[in-house]
Amino acid sequence: MAALVIAEHDNAHLKGSTLNTVTAAAQCGGDVHILVAGQNAGAVAEAAAKIAGVAKVLVADAAQFADGLAENVAEQAIALAGNYSHVLAPATAYGKNILPRVAARLDVAQISEITKVVSPDTFERPIYAGNAIATVQSADPVKVITVRTTGFDAAAQGGSAQAENITPVGDAGKSSFVSREVAKSDRPELTAAKIIVSGGRGMGSGEAFKVLEPLADRLGAAMGASRAAVDAGFVPNDWQVGQTGKVVAPQLYIAVGISGAIQHLAGMKDSKTIVAINKDPEAPIFQVADYGIAGDLFEIVPQLTSALG
Repeated sequence: MAALVIAEHDNAHLKGSTLNTVTAAAQCGGDVHILVAGQNAGAVAEAAAKIAGVAKVLVADAAQFADGLAENVAEQAIALAGNYSHVLAPATAYGKNILPRVAARLDVAQISEITKVVSPDTFERPIYAGNAIATVQSADPVKVITVRTTGFDAAAQGGSAQAENITPVGDAGKSSFVSREVAKSDRPELTAAKIIVSGGRGMGSGEAFKVLEPLADRLGAAMGASRAAVDAGFVPNDWQVGQTGKVVAPQLYIAVGISGAIQHLAGMKDSKTIVAINKDPEAPIFQVADYGIAGDLFEIVPQLTSALG
């Protein structure tokens, strides 16, 4: 029994989500191998080989993998799947694009967004926006699994796995890369940030989000937002935290002007410490907050920022 983890990367850097997925794979039992499908991704393979618990790194280096097209990466995973009892990827946009294709081609049921490995064939996953936990048992010969990264600690460093070049599959010819627009920011990436300051509809406008910037700067935090704030056009889509946005679990989550709709709570309630600031003392956000301040955010946030000075 062995598990194959599909590495998420940009050909230069291994994404942190892969480390959490390796932890889940190790709990499935057996050896853990990592597939690095890319072009000139030697640095990624080296980083993968240094992850503790990884027995082997399989490197598929070819032009058709350069841009991470799901059709091509999925074909490579399918070509290898017969050697594994489990195929895993992080439950990010990258992994969610690849693994359903793998599961369909293998004619097995995908197990999505697991948060716990009970046994090699049994897993827990949240349902109903995180309000219930389902226990799923699979009898499929290959378990195809996406991993909610907030449910598992990142694997440690210190490994010394061997990297092995494998024969890449050909271009599936079903898609082509056109362009990529990358949002650039001096702040930490939202899903990897240890501290997040998020604003909601209570901010009132996009201009009002500037009130949060000094606080985020002081804390070295990423900026986030609720779906209501994004839908209102206050901030960009890539700031959205929630069930239909990004799922985060930072050390500190500061929710400002966020009422606490179920959709938002599903994306942040695993945060280690939650601080809520809202003028409505009955807001649902206070039910999950470790610390709550009921009052005018436009007074409290500057005072908090000053106190941190």
